[in-house]
Amino acid sequence: MSSSINRHSLLKQTSFGKFWLARVLSSASFQMLSVAIGWQMYDITQDAFSLGFVGLAQFIPMVLLTLFVGQAADRFDRRRIVYISLIIEGLAAVYLLWANLGGWLGRGEILLAAAVIGACRAFEGPTSSALLPQIVSKRILPQAISMNTTGIQTALILGPTVGGLLFAFGAVSVYITAAIALLVSALLTYIIRVERTSPAMAEPITMRSLFLGLEFVFSRPVILGTISLDLFVVLLGGATALMPIFAQDILQTGPWGLGLMRTAPAIGALIVSIFLAYFPLQKAVGLKLFAALAVFGLATMVFALSPNLTVSLIALAFVGGSDCISMVIRSSLVQLQTPDELRGRVNAVNSLFIGTSSQLGEFESGMLAGFTGAKAAAVIGGIGTLAVAGLWMYLFPSIKNLQSLDAESGHQESVKEHVLQK
Repeated sequence: MSSSINRHSLLKQTSFGKFWLARVLSSASFQMLSVAIGWQMYDITQDAFSLGFVGLAQFIPMVLLTLFVGQAADRFDRRRIVYISLIIEGLAAVYLLWANLGGWLGRGEILLAAAVIGACRAFEGPTSSALLPQIVSKRILPQAISMNTTGIQTALILGPTVGGLLFAFGAVSVYITAAIALLVSALLTYIIRVERTSPAMAEPITMRSLFLGLEFVFSRPVILGTISLDLFVVLLGGATALMPIFAQDILQTGPWGLGLMRTAPAIGALIVSIFLAYFPLQKAVGLKLFAALAVFGLATMVFALSPNLTVSLIALAFVGGSDCISMVIRSSLVQLQTPDELRGRVNAVNSLFIGTSSQLGEFESGMLAGFTGAKAAAVIGGIGTLAVAGLWMYLFPSIKNLQSLDAESGHQESVKEHVLQK
């Protein structure tokens, strides 16, 4: 009961309430844009390779900017970085709106907008994560993280559904709604009151300071193994990029069906996140992680082979729910073991892994589907997930043996693995 009261009172705190609403609007807008961009790209080109290039266009800026994002988040006003990123994302939505109204939207214009959005999210994501501890006290930070996660999962549910429904009235309605929501999100971020300033670094920018986030991650095998495992699993098992193909050619639904398919994983993730809020992972965390990955791989294969929309949606819900377990474990380890002065750079590295698994995974899925077909590509991805999980159990025994998510446990596991490697 006290936990519920804490979460309820959090939203009454002005700064956190604005932050929470801004994150929900931003995440929902990105999902709406993803539905419209994916559908229009496949509708224009009828080419799985082009869907893959949408993911690549978002991934490349993230890779190129990651090290600079971390430096910026640790040196400058994090609030300003976030709201400028949101404004530019809103302008990208206006650009797509303009192209649709003018009748000159094509493959190149979509890829350009996707690249701009990818660059902005490269700054927005990790900087927002690093901004949250400046808004709430450490005492209620766990509740704030839980509330923020629940809000984002809600946005992942509403965004694709709203995007799919709006698309029934035309792509223009999607881009107008997304642009307004992003600009409102920017305004909310602008008026947030920051309780503590970011820890500006006195030392000059050097090659070592640029790579310090990577150095920190690689010095902790449990964190490295967990986020790299998540990277390769989603990279191989992600079928998001192929959903327009399944919606049009296999399940034969319209944009509304695509919206439901993009919503289903978020519903599964929301259910699991609520369950974990009341029944947190406490024992045999490592084994539970690998069990969740097995569910992820099997559910991906069920989705690939399903001829029925209902079965596909249930399978996708299991995909999202099992992936949520991995996300909770990874996020908890990063938050508990990262010092404040490195928070921006470590979150940037974490976001790079997340972005790689999402955007590059879309590219990989699109390329593989272009050669083998969508069904075969998704089945291969599910099998690859199971193979990677088995390999990581061998390469990172500290993950398999991980018992809890507290910082002291993580430190002990890191030391143990370091000694074993010696």
